[in-house]
Amino acid sequence: MQRERVSENIYWFQSEFYAQVTAGAIIGPQWAVLIDTLIPQETAQIKDFLENDLLVPVRYIINTHHHADHSWGNSYFPDAIIIGHSLCREFMLTKSLSALEEAGQENPFLRDISIIAPQITFSDGSINLRVGKKQLQIFRTPGHTPDSISVLVEEDRILFAGDAFMAVPFIVGGNVEEAIKSISHIGKMGLENIVQGHGDIILRGEIEDATASNITYLRNIQKAAKAASRRRDPLHYLQAQDIESSGKSRISLSGVAEELHQNNLRALLKEILLQKESG
Repeated sequence: MQRERVSENIYWFQSEFYAQVTAGAIIGPQWAVLIDTLIPQETAQIKDFLENDLLVPVRYIINTHHHADHSWGNSYFPDAIIIGHSLCREFMLTKSLSALEEAGQENPFLRDISIIAPQITFSDGSINLRVGKKQLQIFRTPGHTPDSISVLVEEDRILFAGDAFMAVPFIVGGNVEEAIKSISHIGKMGLENIVQGHGDIILRGEIEDATASNITYLRNIQKAAKAASRRRDPLHYLQAQDIESSGKSRISLSGVAEELHQNNLRALLKEILLQKESG
């Protein structure tokens, strides 16, 4: 696990195990807020750093969405209060429970993990949380998933965007148009840094280009999926549409970028074909 102090009392963590997934922590005088947990195999390292090095317990955990690499480490903090979108709670009590049971059959480590869903939820608007001198604003940024949220540290203009902003946008199980709206909104927020859900921290001078790159990528894969839907063998056509042809690099995210890209294309193709069948 990599660790970096982003600003005063703000820390960033990045996985060395899976797809450069990230988490963050806001440190108050007596307790901390943890934003996501990395994969459970690395959560203990965050816990050790916060409790033994910084000497603060985690009082709140904010789950940016329900996916395993962001929320399955919740059970390492049994005294923490979990915050998330109402759909995050719903998905964790249904999809996550069944997914963990299946994953535990192949990975004995996961058999000791429990799904702990958010106790404080919201559906619309935002939630505000004060941590020492830091004011956090928690709000919806759907697209990657319907339950996706982001966390703004208002004083520092640092956004923990979850998977609403990634080195390679991923919309399987989400909605591409909502993703574009969320990315566009984030790009207009006047931020100092964007902490991506996967990938390195984006600095102020990089935000405009990163925003444009992500929107261009999503528009390009929409075009590729539409073109594939008109072919006799659409899946063969998609396999030839590598990630570089849509404007991203295959070396991103510890080598899983091309796999994410192909999954994006197939998901969009499936959506188009279903629309044709019903229309």
